[in-house]
Amino acid sequence: MSGQARVVARFGAELILRTESGELLRAVSRRNLVKHGPAHLRAAVCGDYVRFEPGDGDKAVAVALQPRRNVLVRPDHRGRPHAGAANIDQVLIVIAPLPTPDWGIIDRYLTAVAALPATPLLIVNKSDLLEASDARLIADTEALYGGLGYPVLRTSAKNGEGIETLRERLRGHTSLLVGQSGVGKSSLTRALDPGLEVRVGELSALSGEGRHTTTVAHLYALSSGGDLIDSPGVRDFAPYQPTADDLAAGFPEIAECAHDCRFHDCRHRAEPGCAVKAAAEAGRIPPSRLRSFLELEGNSA
Repeated sequence: MSGQARVVARFGAELILRTESGELLRAVSRRNLVKHGPAHLRAAVCGDYVRFEPGDGDKAVAVALQPRRNVLVRPDHRGRPHAGAANIDQVLIVIAPLPTPDWGIIDRYLTAVAALPATPLLIVNKSDLLEASDARLIADTEALYGGLGYPVLRTSAKNGEGIETLRERLRGHTSLLVGQSGVGKSSLTRALDPGLEVRVGELSALSGEGRHTTTVAHLYALSSGGDLIDSPGVRDFAPYQPTADDLAAGFPEIAECAHDCRFHDCRHRAEPGCAVKAAAEAGRIPPSRLRSFLELEGNSA
């Protein structure tokens, strides 16, 4: 058996593939599916399409990597570039009343999404748990990012708020689910597709890695249509060495103001005549956004 398949998960040199007929296969991968380019982009990752051929025993062999539309690259624990998922249409950034939303993490996600590029969707999950103490921060978060043009959706796995809207949004697309640990990603996926637990169990049994593997991204076919990539929960996130164009795309309101700075190479820190600082002081640019921009600019390529 040979043909094209999509990478559902990767465990070292081993892959779980989904064929065009929907069958799941175990496979081994050739060392470098792409001969040229950075080392971290030569191996197949979750969401990739590969060509495969029969191998020895019960495993197929991935022999070639198909061209990618995009690939999400982030630093690993040593600061080296690491490819995590590919061929992504949209990224669902999940926040919740607890843990408290961190605007810096949201901004880093949005910059990474802009660099792909892909379409972002900010999801305020566990909306049924909102109390007076949470409501102001959540409302401020929705107002901030909604005001910048980012779509925002409230969801609740408990009472069903927003679930059907989100299900329709996912249909026909490959969506990446990201967010801090504890924001309710698992309950959200179960609400979207109650039968997903069975397929998660099948995948875990096939991989031999166990049901509680939390360090590997998995791609799941939703019964309502579309593919969902569930990434490990993270406490922090940053795109890998964002370029000036990435920052401009991730912070369009800052990029627009920067055209009016006195110096074309203004870094918006201590330079005189900085239109960005003036806009922040006047309340036209939220201080949290400028802080996030300056932090990422310091890590840029």
